[in-house]
Amino acid sequence: MELIVKTRNTKVSDRQREYIEAKLAKLERYFDQLNKVTVEVSEEQRRNEGNVHRVQVTLIGERGLLLRSEQRAGDMRTATDLVADTLQRQVQRYKDKHWRRGKLRRQGGKIVDVIANGNPAPAETDDMPSIMRTKEIQIKPMFSDEAVEQMELLGHDFFVFRDADTDQINVVYRRRDGHYGLLVPDETYVT
Repeated sequence: MELIVKTRNTKVSDRQREYIEAKLAKLERYFDQLNKVTVEVSEEQRRNEGNVHRVQVTLIGERGLLLRSEQRAGDMRTATDLVADTLQRQVQRYKDKHWRRGKLRRQGGKIVDVIANGNPAPAETDDMPSIMRTKEIQIKPMFSDEAVEQMELLGHDFFVFRDADTDQINVVYRRRDGHYGLLVPDETYVT
């Protein structure tokens, strides 16, 4: 597992780095298919809370697995503990969905569980979400500013389009702060 620690507005001592490494190394016990872990540590001044440490961790695993958690606390150790706990729950949930009962398969828009003899059995619908609607969309080449205008005209929170420059499928979305975000595919993790 490759661990990268980035800092912003603060410095991470060797002792703090060792603490982060030790805390996140425990995640390998739960999920051994982690390729890369990126930790971003920053210090912010908050009006109500004072000096706050923000720790954001992104886990990248095999087959396109991507898990992310961000926590804020008064000291870096507490924020690291909170992030590690959150990621542990996310890894557990991922493993429960995809590995505990065998590999999940999709047939006819429904998620089914493949049991040991290879015959599909309907998965439990109580705890598993199902696809309620399938919608086909036309993806035409356009620039990101055109996509934002189209999204606003439709009144949606996101819009899928093909970038006219790169010919890749991108997504533009409205952020909670009122600005816009752009999702661009990273081809390095496609298998």
